[in-house]
Amino acid sequence: MNLQDLGWDAFFADAFEPYAADNLIAARVSARHHGPCELLTEQGPMGGVPAGKLSEADLPAVGDWVAVRPLDGERKAVIEAVLPRRTSFTRKEASTRTVEQVVAANVDTVFVVTAFGFDLNPRRLERYLTSAWDSGSTPVVVVNKSDVAADPEAELLEVEPVTMGVALHAVSAVTGEGLEALDPYLEPGKTVALLGSSGVGKSTLVNCLAGREVLATAETSAGGRGRHTTSHRELVPLPSGAVLLDTPGMRELQLWADEDVLDTTFSEISDFAAQCRFSDCSHEREPGCAIRRALSDGTLSRERWDSYCKLQRELRALAIRKDGRLRSQARKERAKFARSRRKTVY
Repeated sequence: MNLQDLGWDAFFADAFEPYAADNLIAARVSARHHGPCELLTEQGPMGGVPAGKLSEADLPAVGDWVAVRPLDGERKAVIEAVLPRRTSFTRKEASTRTVEQVVAANVDTVFVVTAFGFDLNPRRLERYLTSAWDSGSTPVVVVNKSDVAADPEAELLEVEPVTMGVALHAVSAVTGEGLEALDPYLEPGKTVALLGSSGVGKSTLVNCLAGREVLATAETSAGGRGRHTTSHRELVPLPSGAVLLDTPGMRELQLWADEDVLDTTFSEISDFAAQCRFSDCSHEREPGCAIRRALSDGTLSRERWDSYCKLQRELRALAIRKDGRLRSQARKERAKFARSRRKTVY
């Protein structure tokens, strides 16, 4: 197996150089099952176990490049280090903890997969696009199930305002309609992640692009609710030379991003705000507010503005929780250091 086909390039080669002298080899994480991982190497597939020295924050994610030590006589290796990530699609852990969860690493393009009908929702797309832009990857909106759409043109018109600056493709993974438009993103050595809700047909799309059934699929329920068929994240090499990273369907995407990314997701709002008379305009009562003017004349929709404000509040609250967590960690480290000093004195 050629590492270049998996996305290896000069960026990762430079990062790996310190490990080469220690008889370690490079591998890419193709799947992860809680602790153990599946690895792709030039010596073939291997099982991987993170070294005990790696903290929880340093554990690899699917798509990561890692430095591993193969075990003699076994198809297994110990993961000694995770190489720096070029891009990282993250979300807040689905719990009360303020913890970052890496969904996919080193992704070139994110296919935000949705479907005609129940899932084609502008507000949901804004949330996915915000995360995709924050990851450093290039987002592409793929609207699946065009073969069963009652009025595809009308549905696309409804979401076009939220996909400004983002490529939008209508496809059918069942009939193959429109799939040729995805070819430019599936070049050799490129990694494409599929993200979206349950039931939008991500696994069917992977099978279609791979030319074989590599992932299990299931019908959606009568109410349009998706059923989980992908239970873990997995890299799938394609005949084109690209690599697809399929992910389980998400019921909820809690953002883990900086507020500045909203200027990209809501670029037209950023443009309007730049025209306000005052640079610190709150867009409430100040004279010369371009945002209020755009809302008044219909240039900016109230739904779009309300969604922006909601995400802005969410990201500001997240920033406060992050800061509180860092302060708490710092206090714990100082207390730990003080205890060690007292032990040294005695």
